[in-house]
Amino acid sequence: MHPALATALKRIAAREDCDRSALPPLYEAVDPEALTAVLESSAAVTVRLAYGDYCIVIGPGPEEVVVIDGAQ
Repeated sequence: MHPALATALKRIAAREDCDRSALPPLYEAVDPEALTAVLESSAAVTVRLAYGDYCIVIGPGPEEVVVIDGAQ
């Protein structure tokens, strides 16, 4: 799993006051392998996806991770 995805899930778990393993599977929202391929490409990209009640924004740098309450 790409580190940015792990960071996003860690932040969501903290907001939900639960262990990361208690969250719904990421693959129900996005293909994690395809997303990792995009994030590891040489292109400067920004990815936005809905995950449960949250919106995750990654990019344009791989360390830039924002979790927004309420999937938008």
